[in-house]
Amino acid sequence: MKYAILIGDGMGDHPLEALGGLTPLQKAATPNLDTLAKDGLLARCSTIPEGMPPGSDVAIMSLLGYCAKGVLTGRGPLEAMALSIPLGDEDLAFRLNLVTVGRGGGKTVMLNHAAGDIPGSEAAPLLEALSRGLPLAPGMAVRQGLSYRNLLVWPGAPEGLASIPPHNHLDQPVDAFLDDPAYRPVSDLVRASWAILEEHPINLGRRARGLPPANSIWLWGQGRTPKVRSYSERWGITGATVSAVDIIRGLALATGLDVINVPGATGTLDTDYEGKAAAALEALRTRDLAVVHLEAPDECSHQGDLAAKLQAIENFDRRIVGPVLSRLPSFGDFRILCSCDHFTPVSLKTHTSDPVPFVLYDSAAPARTGAAGYSEAEALKTPLLVPDGPSLGRLLFGPEKP
Repeated sequence: MKYAILIGDGMGDHPLEALGGLTPLQKAATPNLDTLAKDGLLARCSTIPEGMPPGSDVAIMSLLGYCAKGVLTGRGPLEAMALSIPLGDEDLAFRLNLVTVGRGGGKTVMLNHAAGDIPGSEAAPLLEALSRGLPLAPGMAVRQGLSYRNLLVWPGAPEGLASIPPHNHLDQPVDAFLDDPAYRPVSDLVRASWAILEEHPINLGRRARGLPPANSIWLWGQGRTPKVRSYSERWGITGATVSAVDIIRGLALATGLDVINVPGATGTLDTDYEGKAAAALEALRTRDLAVVHLEAPDECSHQGDLAAKLQAIENFDRRIVGPVLSRLPSFGDFRILCSCDHFTPVSLKTHTSDPVPFVLYDSAAPARTGAAGYSEAEALKTPLLVPDGPSLGRLLFGPEKP
């Protein structure tokens, strides 16, 4: 038996007046997902444990068959794993975003959580300047990741540090957080970055080209290395993950999956869809499971770009789901799970904890539940609500090993 998990990050949404009351999943052309929904099991899963934030780290851990509660303390250490950055037991790893803020009139507004998806070639000199100029304590280090997504490793960090995800506060003032005493050790570093970045030649060039400057850092998602049982230990299977996003690659490594690099994978709308699908299929020649993660729908949602989100969903269906689905029968019996990890409503530009629609197709035992297609509304018509990640894992892979 071969297994595939295909994740369209943030595809879930709410009905939109601009789409005549439909969601982007209902409006987009998704013939492959619709076919799977008609012939497979369409249902919903609660990917966000009660009391946890609806982040991709938490949600995708559920889609992989795990429960984040009591295990996952933040996405920072997962990204450190993906970058082969060793962490000690007392090291706290923060996500360090390069962001665009507006400052004036006594307010600091979060304008862009990704500094306009700044490329790594421009991020690198900014991070070098930050490494030299920030008031870092002994042992602290700035480490480059992908594009705007980077890391700060903080050995022996004070307990109880507060942080907030920047994408949850787009176009909103963030001064209340910068002034919060619980955030102060972090906000001191954020404020120190302004003088380093504001007039940096990279940002002068970006402004001249009409692009958002990376004029601030934002520290969030801190945590320490999680410890979980691997896929081999739980189900006796091997696998690999294809993703451009370090947090997903870190989750893969934490669960015992290999990570496959696709040079053209960007985490945005222009990613190499065909390369990711081909890499997953190649991985299945020698492994039991392939996981493909597409970040683009989520990024488009955070920007409030409905047209781009529709395009990202259609690209996911046509250029990833379609090619994988067409080739899976050549391996024999297979099960394929397609899902979003969480909702990212375009109208809100942030994540929500709504249970997500998923479809599970088993070639050896098609469910043929007869759904009209893959969407939030169709999934609501089915009685099954999978309560958590481990339950979804058992539904896909069967009983766990003792």
